Amino acid sequence: MQSPPKPNRPSPRPTTSGRVGIAHLEHSVTAQSWPDRRICVTGGAGFLGSFIIERLVAEGARRENIFVPLIQDFDLTREADVARMYDAARPDLVIHLAAEVGGIGANRQRPGRFFYANMAMGLHLIEHARQRGVAKFVQVGTICAYPKFTPVPFREDDLWNGYPEETNAPYGIAKKALLVMCQSYRAQYGLNAIYLLPVNLYGPRDNFDLHTSHVIPAMIRKFWEAKQNGAGEVVLWGDGSPTREFLYVEDAALGIVTAAARYDGAAPVNLGNGREIRIKDLADIIAREIGYMGRIVWDTTQPNGQPRRCLDVTRARELFGFEARTPFEDGLRWTIAWYRDHAREIVSHG
Repeated sequence: MQSPPKPNRPSPRPTTSGRVGIAHLEHSVTAQSWPDRRICVTGGAGFLGSFIIERLVAEGARRENIFVPLIQDFDLTREADVARMYDAARPDLVIHLAAEVGGIGANRQRPGRFFYANMAMGLHLIEHARQRGVAKFVQVGTICAYPKFTPVPFREDDLWNGYPEETNAPYGIAKKALLVMCQSYRAQYGLNAIYLLPVNLYGPRDNFDLHTSHVIPAMIRKFWEAKQNGAGEVVLWGDGSPTREFLYVEDAALGIVTAAARYDGAAPVNLGNGREIRIKDLADIIAREIGYMGRIVWDTTQPNGQPRRCLDVTRARELFGFEARTPFEDGLRWTIAWYRDHAREIVSHG
């Protein structure tokens, strides 16, 4: 999947408390020889990956020791390309972010591809990590792996207590199978593979393509274009009743890098902030921030997706001291400001 254009990151915007973005805070991860470690970040040229790399460098990793396999050079669904990647990167640490993913519409259109691509990438990457004696493998999973009717807040122990929401199931099950692979490779081969479950992400540099984007960037683009075009209404899918939890991308990067440094266990770990918001309320906030004054129309012929999503984040706090720091309203404001600055370039890319 093509990444959106990634101009330079926006200048840090003060929060209501006077705080600035995560990357400008004091270092929070105990460096484990970061300068000497060779790191491979799959998906490192994408949305989350670009912030992961910034976080690693902020923690002391050398940029020249971070290898990012680009999609035009390595098709990670092909074992031969994965082998070439390992030959080129020679990593001590692999952070596997690369995925084929999209919103409800994309999941409905390409369920087979999403299952195959995500399963194949993880399968080859973990097997070759074992073969080559990689010191640590960080598998980034998905909140879509949870059952459709998981008790809220989602606890990691409930991960296997039901089938995922149907439109997300092929993607979610492929990613969840990689948890089993990580745990079984740890048990049989001693591979230090950890598994993280970040909730829905948002922030500057997100994917704003209306065909493949998630809910926040899709809403931002729809309301922005409606305002620019003088449209009297914006149509959104579902009835607005589901809830979602969102994690600012810099917080997610901090959590993943912290886990890479501090966590060596088999148990899956949620990464989130523990706060949920109704989709209808989210739409109202985004419309207000953008200044769109028209009607919001809910198309109830389209699916809602999972009824509720909100994580129990106790395990991440207790095991490696991670807590999200960015207030949702501030992160949303920064994301809208970034889109406003780059809307013309994004639209020109489709």
